[in-house]
Amino acid sequence: MLIRVKVFPNSNKREIIEKAENSFEIKVQEKPQNNLANEQVMEILASYFKITENSVKLIKGRKQRSKIFEIKNNEEKI
Repeated sequence: MLIRVKVFPNSNKREIIEKAENSFEIKVQEKPQNNLANEQVMEILASYFKITENSVKLIKGRKQRSKIFEIKNNEEKI
């Protein structure tokens, strides 16, 4: 499943907001440097979908606020 995520780095708290089906806004405390914010987004998505972090893959938007992630179900082969 592919999802769209708009990331707000350097926020006061970690938060995930579902805006529409397969569309989220995520606030992270990390700064957008050295891929730290992306890593925290993947942690949040893994927790939200109750999957491992290895099941979350950044597809597009490594350096942009708007990103596309692939979420793999735990039953799917990687």
